[in-house]
Amino acid sequence: MDSVEGRAWLEWWANSSTLLGSVEVAVVITTSGAGWDAHGCLTSANDEDREGFAFLCDLDPVFLLRFEDESTVAVTVRPTGEHRRFTLTEYTGPAWRSIEHHIDL
Repeated sequence: MDSVEGRAWLEWWANSSTLLGSVEVAVVITTSGAGWDAHGCLTSANDEDREGFAFLCDLDPVFLLRFEDESTVAVTVRPTGEHRRFTLTEYTGPAWRSIEHHIDL
């Protein structure tokens, strides 16, 4: 099998029990040498979904990609300028990372 196309979800977890966001995506994954290449787009045209996705990407681009069969892989998301399309690479860093975010009131 050289490529897989299908529906999946990009999930952003704050910790092992708190899912802060999930967005449905269409992905295309192809084999590339010893690895793989992947790209996709949000399935929703809703601006609220796009804005939430953009916020989480800016906060930390590491998401869990969940397929319809419930299998998962940690990925780094690299969105395009409008945050509707993106490329994915496998995340190989530490399982837990500290993230700091401040909201100015």
